[in-house]
Amino acid sequence: MAAANTLFQEYMQIPAITRAYTTACVLTTVAVQLDIVSPFQLYFNPIAIFHKYEIWRLFTSFLFFGSFGFNFLFNLIFTYRYCRMLEEGSFRSRTADFFLMFVFGATLMIIFALFVNLLFLGHAFTIMLVYVWSRRNPWVRMNFFGLLNFQAPYLPWVLFGCSLLLGNSVLVDLMGIAVGHVYYFLEDVFPNQVGGFRILRTPPFLKQLFDQQTDPNYNPLNEDRNEQFDWDEQRRD
Repeated sequence: MAAANTLFQEYMQIPAITRAYTTACVLTTVAVQLDIVSPFQLYFNPIAIFHKYEIWRLFTSFLFFGSFGFNFLFNLIFTYRYCRMLEEGSFRSRTADFFLMFVFGATLMIIFALFVNLLFLGHAFTIMLVYVWSRRNPWVRMNFFGLLNFQAPYLPWVLFGCSLLLGNSVLVDLMGIAVGHVYYFLEDVFPNQVGGFRILRTPPFLKQLFDQQTDPNYNPLNEDRNEQFDWDEQRRD
């Protein structure tokens, strides 16, 4: 019982948006593994969405990374880590703004997906999170399986190269990079230019819904510790 309570407390320490999204991804995959639902009921299908009113596909296409295996584990780890570091870093105490980024990114990907043949958008969403984090942490040094050292802004392109070498569809990676760059430009670049201003403004009702006082006992994920799976990150001195 004590172990269960400790595990639950650790789970509740995960910030709200990260906890909700990663939990939904895991539960969706479990439901597919147990044959409760089929991937054919989850994928992005404009005809089914707009003609058969299967609106849930707008959400489930972001939640399924495939059956349990390396691909699922890889995507889940990256989604959890970079989603959490964003929420605890540049979006700390700004949960409503983070939620708006989710809505903006997902909406833009859905629009793009109407013109290309993509069935699931979860991997592209992960790449978007990685891209935004990497541009906001440009001095973080990274190591790719002990073979390649680079700074954080190159991480999305390293993942793009991995997809290319593995024969996966690079269109998904490019979509994630493109959407991440659009968000980064609108939020971090354009407002700081002469005559610039913030285009994405979080509605007040979202701020009232999400933004609460920070828990003083909150334990954020440490970006400076060594990452498992040979993904080592250190701040540059």
